[in-house]
Amino acid sequence: MDKDTVYPYLTECATEAARIARGVSADRLSAPTPCKEWDVRGLVNHLVLYSSHGLEHRALRKQLPEELTGRDFTTEADWAEQYAAQLDRAIAAWSDPAVWEGEVDLGFAAMPAPEIASLITKELAVHGWDLARATGQDHRISEAAAALILTVVDEHAEVYRQYDGFADPVPQPDEAPAFERALADSGRDPRWA
Repeated sequence: MDKDTVYPYLTECATEAARIARGVSADRLSAPTPCKEWDVRGLVNHLVLYSSHGLEHRALRKQLPEELTGRDFTTEADWAEQYAAQLDRAIAAWSDPAVWEGEVDLGFAAMPAPEIASLITKELAVHGWDLARATGQDHRISEAAAALILTVVDEHAEVYRQYDGFADPVPQPDEAPAFERALADSGRDPRWA
């Protein structure tokens, strides 16, 4: 994978995640999500931390500061707008072709920059879907983005399962749409409600 393969879908999935975040009302923050360990507030905090701040910090080759990792972003009334603005900064950081060169030090391992970008694109899409489902919204990404997400999920599913990031796969027919298969392969029921 490279910038030309991943960046358009990173941008697309970030735009969709920001749209969904703007549709989350304060009265839904304690609602359940497809991620059994998180309510909407927990999911939002994970999404904001890793898909916007984490995305920018990875581009800049910096570690996330401790003050961000324990922060409840939802305590700010305009958290969704702040998230959208932070996503814009992160996407701008990844627009530089030089950012796609070399590896990114995660603190516990190093990975090629394009792989990091593809994993965060997956986070934006899959957790964007989680948030949309939990708050009664639609989730929309292109078939091309869905195909990339399916590839990323399938390449990394076993590692995610080792660290309880994915549950066991949910059976789906081979002819199911790519994004439904990606959700199922990540341990989510595409029909969760």
